[in-house]
Amino acid sequence: MNFLRLGSTVTLSCALFLLSSVRAQEPAAPAARSVWDGVYTEDQAKRGEPVYHKECAACHGDQLTGGESAPPLTGGAFLSNWNGLTLGDLFDRIRKTMPQTNPGRLTRQQDADILAFMLSRNKFPSGKTELYRQSEMLKEIRFESENRLRKNDFSG
Repeated sequence: MNFLRLGSTVTLSCALFLLSSVRAQEPAAPAARSVWDGVYTEDQAKRGEPVYHKECAACHGDQLTGGESAPPLTGGAFLSNWNGLTLGDLFDRIRKTMPQTNPGRLTRQQDADILAFMLSRNKFPSGKTELYRQSEMLKEIRFESENRLRKNDFSG
C-alpha cells in the first residue's frame, strides 16, 4: 500500500514538473493596451465630430468643456475621473446613458465614433485601426491620463 502511495506521489510530481516546464515555454500574454497606443483612426474621429455636435454638444458644449447640466469631456477633471478605468467603461457610459434625452438611441458605431472624437480632442494619438464597437474588447484598453513611456523618458 505504501508502494502505491509512493508511486502516485512520483507520478504526480512528474506531471507537475512537466506542466510547469510547458507553461514556462508559453508566450507571455501581450501587455494591456492604453489610449496612448493609437486605438482609433483620424477618419473615425472626423466621423464622430458631426455626430457629437448633433447629439452631445447641447449639453457638453461645442468644445467639450461641459455645460450647466453636463460635465466636461476634455481637460483635467475629465482625465482624472476616467484615469485607471478602461475605454469599455467609458463606452458603456456613453452607450447606456447618452444622449440624456433618449439614452441608448445611437448605434454602437456612432458611440465608438464619438468616443474616437473625444480621444482626439484630448490629444491621445490616432492609429491605424478603428476603435472597437464591443465593450468587451474596449475593456482591454486602459484609460491613462498620462503616457507612462513619455513620463519615464523625462524622469532620468
